[in-house]
Parts: sequence; C-alpha cells; structure tokens
Amino acid sequence: MRWNRESYLDLMTFGAAPRPMFTELFGPLIGLDAEWRAQGASEAEIAMTAFDWDYVPTVFCGGYTHLQGPPSVVLEDTAELRRERDCLGREMLLLKKTATIPLPMNFPVKDMDDWLRVKPFYTFNPARIHWDEIEAARRAQAEGSLVVAHMPGAFDTPRDLMGEEVACLAYYEQPELMADILATVSDTTMRVLEPLSETLQIDQLMVHEDFAGKSGPLVGPVQINEYFQPYYRRVWEMVSSRGARIFEQDTDGNINPVIPALLDCGLTSIYPMEPAAGMDIVEVRKTYGTRLAMRGGIDKHVLRQDRAAIRRELEYKLAPALRTGCALGLDHRIPNGTPLENYRYYVTLGREILGLPPLDPARTGWARMAM
Repeated sequence: MRWNRESYLDLMTFGAAPRPMFTELFGPLIGLDAEWRAQGASEAEIAMTAFDWDYVPTVFCGGYTHLQGPPSVVLEDTAELRRERDCLGREMLLLKKTATIPLPMNFPVKDMDDWLRVKPFYTFNPARIHWDEIEAARRAQAEGSLVVAHMPGAFDTPRDLMGEEVACLAYYEQPELMADILATVSDTTMRVLEPLSETLQIDQLMVHEDFAGKSGPLVGPVQINEYFQPYYRRVWEMVSSRGARIFEQDTDGNINPVIPALLDCGLTSIYPMEPAAGMDIVEVRKTYGTRLAMRGGIDKHVLRQDRAAIRRELEYKLAPALRTGCALGLDHRIPNGTPLENYRYYVTLGREILGLPPLDPARTGWARMAM
C-alpha cells in the first residue's frame, strides 16, 4: 500500500497514524531470485510487488552534500568483478555475484597533508544545489512524496578516507584532522541545505554511518558527544526549525551503548535495528519510548527456520507498543536460503497479526530496485 507523506510523518513521530506499517526495507540478496524462480516464484514476487508491502514514495531534495569529483575510471570489468579508481585515488572493487556496492581496497588519507589534498572534493560550490531537482521535489511532495535530504556521516566520512582502524585512532592521535574533516562537511551541508530549505520543505534528514558490529560500536559516547553532536545538532536544528520532522540514522550492528548519546545529537529514528547484533526493538521501545522511532527490527535469519520460529518472532515483534513510531520489517536484505514458502507465510501471518487485509492480486505495493 502506498502511504502519503503526512500519514508516514505521523507514524514516525508517534502521531495519529492510520494503521501499522508492514514493510520491506531492501529486498532479496543477490542470488535469491534464482532460488525463488526454481521454487515457482512469479515475476511479481521476484519484483516484490505481489506482497503489497507498505511504502511511502520518497524524493531527493536536490542538494548534494557528499563527496563530489571527477567520475571513476574503470580499470577492469568482467562478469565476475569490476575494479575502478575513484576521484580520491581509491581502488574500488565490486564482486558482482555477491555484492551491489564496491568496497575500497586502499585509502588516501593518513594525515593532515593527505586530507588537504582531497579536501576540495568535500567543500561547497554552488553547483551542489540543483534547482531543477528542487522544483521537481516540490511537485512530488504536493502529490504525497516524502522529501529527503542527506548529510555525510560523522564517522562514515573519515572511515571512507582513512579506513576504520586509522579513523578510530585519529580521534586520539590526530584530533585536529578529525575536527577539520567534520568542520568541512558541516559547512558544506549547511551551505547546501540552508538556501534549499528556504524554498522547499525538507521532511526527513538522513545520515549513513554503519559504525557498529556485533560486539558494539566503533566509537563511544565521548567521541559522539565531542565530534558527532556539534555537527548533527547544527544541521538538524536548522532543518527542523524549517519544518523537518524526522532525523534518521542508518547503521547496522549493536548500538545499544550509544543510543542515549545519539538521541542527544537530535536523532529521532534509527534503522535497520539488527537482531543478530543484539538489537531488540521491543526492549529498545521499553527503554526509550517515544524518544526513538525505528524501522526494521524483524530477524531476517528466522525466515530460514520453520514456521513455528517465524510465528514466535512475529508475535513478539509485532506487539501493540510497536505499531506506531515503527515501520515494521526485516532488518536488512532477505538472505539466500530463505524458502519462498517461508517468505509467503511470513507475509501472510504478519498481515494477519497486524489486522491488515489479506493479499489481493489487484493490490500491489513496494517494488524493489532493479539490480
């Protein structure tokens, strides 16, 4: 079912949402298509439209705040992989049969001198604001789409420049470097979004971090308070004063130890809330109540078990307390090895528990992006 922006904003800010939202965040991993086709899946099921997943249409605001530079140069492109060199000089490798995002094989920044060489790719210029896209976003918003703005991550950016190990050490060994990186992306983000938000209502501010694993976050409350908070709050206070209602962070892993610090940064929503890493949306809701909205939270790995396990997971996670301030769905991509019948059962049972109408071929919902 297609939601409009007003209903979605109400849901994710604990307002009077029309009903619970049952959704799919990402869709299948690479390779699951072939498994499901062999099990008799229809093309509508492969495209995910057959499951009538709830979604709100989104539209990009037209302001580019991230790394900008010349296009990457392809070094090798085969059926198995693609290697390219990006504007920072990183060699990026994509393994086509298992991934959709290329990963860096090397990093350009070790110290301040290195950073100053690539800093121009992060600084502001007026070409970052695309007024034609802003106008298109305004039209889409009038038809019910959610306008989304993005800001570079406070850890994501240094990690892309230095790699995780050097970035983590830099908080202690090169604090001036970390401060300058964040001051630069903060200045660029503000100079992009301030004039843009004078003419376009931003509904949601997004930041990607992925700064945690199963054992916990790579940065602690001290680093978040010192480095994340001034940057996050500067941007969020500006866009929220102009009507933005959701400030959402994308991060996998166990972030339980730093949720209070992230809330102090202004965040209102986090996803995908990964159960395999120890994130339990029921317990998080008990702890933080209406201070934190969430998306995801349902254990994707349960779908490879039996129906009893799927029922236990859904009866626990689709609790009444989570039917507002939460877009309920799997915590990431549907894993390979998930039987099609299990997935069909998961959809049918979830709808039943939430009181949603049975699937009807005449109704189609969210469609996955083409790979």
